[in-house]
Amino acid sequence: MIKSTLQKIYLGFILLLLYAPILTLIALSFNSSKTRSKWGGFSGKWYVALFQNEDIMNALYTTLIIALLSALIATIIGTAAAIGIQALHAKFRAVMMGITNIPMLNADIVTGISLMLLFIGCRTFFPQFSLGFTTVLLAHITFNIPYVILSVSPKLKQTNKYTYEAALDLGASPIYAFFKVVMPDIFPGICSGFLLAFTMSLDDFVITHFTTGAGVHTLSTKIYSEVRKGIKPEMYALSTLLFVSVLLLLILVNTAPQENVKKPKKAPTKLRKATRIVVRRIVPATMILVIVGGGFFYSAQNRSSAANKVIVYNWGEYIDPEVLDIFEEETGITVVYEEFETNEGMFPKVQAGAVSYDVVCPSDYMIQRMIENNLLAEINFDNIPNIKNIGPQYLKQSQGFDPENKYSVPYCWGTVGILYNKTLVDDPVDSWSILWDKKYKDQILMQNSVRDAFGIALKYLGYSLNSTDLDELQAAKELLMKQKPLVQAYVVDQVRDKMISGEAALGVIYSGEAIYTQSENPNLEYVIPKEGSNVWIDSWVIPKNAQNKENAETFINFLCRPDIAKKNFDYITYSTPNIPARDLIEDDAIRNSTIAFPDASELERCETYNYLGTKFDNIYNELWREIKSK
Repeated sequence: MIKSTLQKIYLGFILLLLYAPILTLIALSFNSSKTRSKWGGFSGKWYVALFQNEDIMNALYTTLIIALLSALIATIIGTAAAIGIQALHAKFRAVMMGITNIPMLNADIVTGISLMLLFIGCRTFFPQFSLGFTTVLLAHITFNIPYVILSVSPKLKQTNKYTYEAALDLGASPIYAFFKVVMPDIFPGICSGFLLAFTMSLDDFVITHFTTGAGVHTLSTKIYSEVRKGIKPEMYALSTLLFVSVLLLLILVNTAPQENVKKPKKAPTKLRKATRIVVRRIVPATMILVIVGGGFFYSAQNRSSAANKVIVYNWGEYIDPEVLDIFEEETGITVVYEEFETNEGMFPKVQAGAVSYDVVCPSDYMIQRMIENNLLAEINFDNIPNIKNIGPQYLKQSQGFDPENKYSVPYCWGTVGILYNKTLVDDPVDSWSILWDKKYKDQILMQNSVRDAFGIALKYLGYSLNSTDLDELQAAKELLMKQKPLVQAYVVDQVRDKMISGEAALGVIYSGEAIYTQSENPNLEYVIPKEGSNVWIDSWVIPKNAQNKENAETFINFLCRPDIAKKNFDYITYSTPNIPARDLIEDDAIRNSTIAFPDASELERCETYNYLGTKFDNIYNELWREIKSK
């Protein structure tokens, strides 16, 4: 009795460990509050929002299309390959099977990078070729083929070749003999290979991440991009639906009556009939509809947008989505919108040229680096008459990284400072030193950015945040190492949500986000430390390999329109360099905010980041890796 009870308790504990996270996710999908830190009441609104979210629906549809197409094509190729390998001499067959195993044993990241380099190399011969839906599909077919071969090969070994030869002797054609004699024997292996390929494709992230292009997202890459800036509740709803769908399928499969040769044959039950109908008719019909419909969808989408589009590469949540809709409606130009998390993550993608972005929004020092690396095209300001709305002081500031104002148009600007919760911090906050106070261990959020992190440490030590002195950089590294045990997390956009929900007491944040957090939590205050900080400016630039340069200039000119600039300011709350737009701000408290528009005396202590060259860029990155790895 005691043993049985302990077994049940142990089983219950194991089930709790396995399914508690899923149950939590399901519960959050019905939470009316957008933040996971508090319960706002039961609601199904996120399920409604899920099906209204075009980005998520496109990602789901793309995932299914790629999984079905890649699995189908890989199954055909893999089956043919397995038959060919089986026909080889034993020695050569062993060699080919060994080669087939290599992609499966190889790390996904190696396969992904290799395929990406191959596709980039294709641009040498086909300049218009770029990463996108086609490259993802080809990549998935490539890594799925070995799984099909290894599923079909064992069944081929079990077939009797003499039966096939007998069919030929009796007058059957090779094709007829194959489908009537060989195919029935290997069909279970083909089905297994197809299902395995479909599952692998559906679940893949790494290879998709390296081979995808602008405007193409699968669920895995979409969720990854959402995680970096805070998961939307719609993702909880989607995950719940996927879990429930798989659960129902498992229940259906496991409750279907099994064949038993020892029992006399019985008439098929209603459940068995329903199962056969689902498996043999509905599932294949659905797959065909999805594949055919997806083909028409993508071909129509490509035809409509190929000749008149603009590919935008911007920071996460750094533009009002309605602005993109208005632009498309007014101009007829389709916007393909992609997001990046850091300047350092954006630069190699633009430099590689795997995707031909038309307009990008880097920060000051990164623009300087892109200019020095000959990555940017000069802007034709005849196509941007609204440049007159940008304040001359911001154009002058831009000359620090764009000396002749030929390559960039200011978009947003601001400062880096400390956001603190007045209910959790009882010390005066006027210095970077509080970020090293042991009292606030595990309550401090730091920016996951090499320049911002080192800029803070350098300023605290009294040095320039553009320092190239190795002793000063080493001192900054040691200071950051000393701080690391106190840091709750190194984040980027997540600092906003964590501070609003009270998960941390102190956080390094950009001034624009500080304005938004205060509107959500009045207990939050923002300060520029007395040692000084960074005053930054983000600007629009056009890469040299842009294929839609005039559309890019039309897009930049549109964003410089006062009403559009003001609309963006209302959404992202980052300071605008557009003077007429600032005058349109109706709220006096915001228009005169010292956070959004600090006094000139505070800015005197601040510096703009400069690009320090490849040598010191590598030194900064190496020191940052040492900090993060220890």
